[in-house]
Amino acid sequence: MTNAADLRQKSDDELKEELRNLKREQLNLRFQRSSGQLEATSRVGDVRRDIARINTIMNERRHAAVDAS
Repeated sequence: MTNAADLRQKSDDELKEELRNLKREQLNLRFQRSSGQLEATSRVGDVRRDIARINTIMNERRHAAVDAS
């Protein structure tokens, strides 16, 4: 699980890459769960929360850029 403070220090490109990796992991976890191979079931929720954190930070930055204009 990633800390929001750590994510805020990353650049937009790094956040996009992290988001891409998390979505890929989420897809893999979904496949594992459907085939009965998933052992770390709590990881599904952790990935979802990390995705939400990144989306929140990206939206905050987007709104700050619009407000600054």
